[in-house]
Amino acid sequence: MAEKLTERLRRKVAPLWDAQHQHPFVRGIGEGTLDLERFKFWVRQDHVFLIEYARVVALAAARSPELRTIAKFATLLSETVNTEMRLHRAYAAEFGISNHELEHEAPAPATRAYADFLLRVASTGDYAELVAALLPCMWGFSEIGIRLAKLPTPADERYAKWIAMYASPEFAELARWCRELLDEVAAGLPERQWAHLEEIFLTSSRYEWQFWEMAWKQERWPV
Repeated sequence: MAEKLTERLRRKVAPLWDAQHQHPFVRGIGEGTLDLERFKFWVRQDHVFLIEYARVVALAAARSPELRTIAKFATLLSETVNTEMRLHRAYAAEFGISNHELEHEAPAPATRAYADFLLRVASTGDYAELVAALLPCMWGFSEIGIRLAKLPTPADERYAKWIAMYASPEFAELARWCRELLDEVAAGLPERQWAHLEEIFLTSSRYEWQFWEMAWKQERWPV
């Protein structure tokens, strides 16, 4: 049986994704030992990022060739805005961060670069490129959540809730659907286009790692 594109992609990025799993930020969530100031910074920056990610998902729905994919991207958009971002706002409220502060948080360099990359691909690339750019965020977080859920539950309820959300069957189903969609739209494309999709997928995966690093270092613009 011929190798699917997503099988090839996962194999190619295995070292990079392993680096995500081993990142001290991710391990700190799993162990419940992550410094809260780092987590607060991540909450702020991920809220900024998810606003832009939601725009990309909306573009994916608009560009979808079939009603079934429009409906699925609409579900993903709803999950992002109404479930994922709600948890961020709940964390923020607990930390004394207002909704106004969240919505006016300045993006860190890595946040801005990742969001701009996704929006550029969504605006100038074709449909397969858009899906390839979106997939690492969903798929990567699902893998991280599922792996961390196999460990003892952190005593800190905030980290336990984080793991539960990304380890949920609903989130895993969305990631599985997006993988299957990429395989579907990439089927029959020539090798040069597969190679291009691989580069896009790799770039998004690199930004995923960079986002953890940005939150760990609480990165800001130097000037």
